[in-house]
Amino acid sequence: MAKLKFTDQHEWLSIEGNTARVGITNYAQGQLGDVVFVELPNLESEFKQGDEVAVVESVKAAAEVYAPATGDIVETNPDLEGSPELVNSDPLGAGWFFEMKLSDLSETESMMDEQGYKDFLATLE
Repeated sequence: MAKLKFTDQHEWLSIEGNTARVGITNYAQGQLGDVVFVELPNLESEFKQGDEVAVVESVKAAAEVYAPATGDIVETNPDLEGSPELVNSDPLGAGWFFEMKLSDLSETESMMDEQGYKDFLATLE
């Protein structure tokens, strides 16, 4: 079963083995407003934790999506090209951005679980 983790940059990771599917949280998509374009990374690109990986543009602003951990991009979401609004309608499901093969799983240990992320959000209000 996949393990769900969250970053303080409002990204989520669904981790199975050493592969993580990554997207932005419901909070992040709500802050952005209606998403109109998503720029995804190239396959097989390697990123270090904290690197800018993707860009999401909305009617309000453009925002970066950062690598939550170090690894290689193994898949991107082909549905976002024609339907970027999936980020708004299903941010933790069909609106995922990319999958990466993680180089070091220990980088995910300090990330928040779902309750930890909810507690973090409460500090922002």
